[in-house]
Amino acid sequence: MALQVQPIYLFADSQLLFWKKNDALFLDSIRELITSDDPKAAYIGASNGDNPDYYSIFEAAMAGIGIDNCRMILSSFLEDDRSFIEQADIILLAGGDTEAGWKVFREVGLKEVIVRRYYEGAVLIGVSAGAVQLGLYMLIERKESSNELVDTLKLVPYLISAHDEGEDWEGLKATVRLLNGSVKGMALPSGGGLVYYADQSIEAIRRPLSEFTLEGERLRRSLLVPGQV
Repeated sequence: MALQVQPIYLFADSQLLFWKKNDALFLDSIRELITSDDPKAAYIGASNGDNPDYYSIFEAAMAGIGIDNCRMILSSFLEDDRSFIEQADIILLAGGDTEAGWKVFREVGLKEVIVRRYYEGAVLIGVSAGAVQLGLYMLIERKESSNELVDTLKLVPYLISAHDEGEDWEGLKATVRLLNGSVKGMALPSGGGLVYYADQSIEAIRRPLSEFTLEGERLRRSLLVPGQV
């Protein structure tokens, strides 16, 4: 029997890991998707150098929804970590340095594993850099040469930018223009996020999202508010 593809969750930062709506944790809605009696949650910390302090935040968030079987998947990606992620019901891609994390994903084979586990039914959560990595591309800024556009996991069909509202999303807008409007940009403000469903619909979580599209020479900005799918 084919496994059901689960929604993908993109968070601008870690706030949504503990956010409550109507006295219920938002993560409870993710826990309800999992049918296992002993759910497993994997944390990929490559983007933050496998920092144990950030992993402890993830552990606390999972404990809040009754998941205690957690593991940090180290950048070395040894056999024990490989075995765990193959069984994980939740896989979280942590924040940090988007480029550094992506380099690890490619070098140790995590890129292919993440994509395959998604299609096998795992719930994916991307936080900050992890959210960007789940999108179409990331823009790497080079000081001494032209900027570089790098393909990412392409599981969410948008260019993603997180918590850059202080710069009015200039990097995201410039990248949409660079690609001549062939892709859309999605801006996740601090404390906000989105859910990307299997039918390709998008739901804003907690904060309004900004979607950027290029129409001719004009960059258009649309708002997607929570509760609107």
